[in-house]
Amino acid sequence: MSPAQPNHGGGPPRNFIKPCLLLLLKESPSYGYELLDRLPPFGIGRDHGSLYRTLRALEQEGLVRSGWEPRGRGPERRRYEVTVEGEAWLDAWAGTISATQSVLEAYLRRYEDVQARGPAPG
Repeated sequence: MSPAQPNHGGGPPRNFIKPCLLLLLKESPSYGYELLDRLPPFGIGRDHGSLYRTLRALEQEGLVRSGWEPRGRGPERRRYEVTVEGEAWLDAWAGTISATQSVLEAYLRRYEDVQARGPAPG
């Protein structure tokens, strides 16, 4: 009989979509559907509702701005870009992620050391 595997949820941290969107928009201003296609490498699925709610929240917070762009064919599209305030917020997030990464690396090193020693006596 094997021990039960803990279910710790895994996946990206809560609200990780916010810094990911800011990073993508810093790379290049974009449209909602393009952003949906660019999010999966960050472990974020294609959820239209979550994407647009987050973009609206970022805009209300002054981190993103948007405007309608006419197209030769079809309806206008809303184009999003990061603001100066959004870039500052993105820098702060990168610092937090870097600090978290250091803590996680320390944990994994210790875990690997314990695993290399074998089972605990007793």
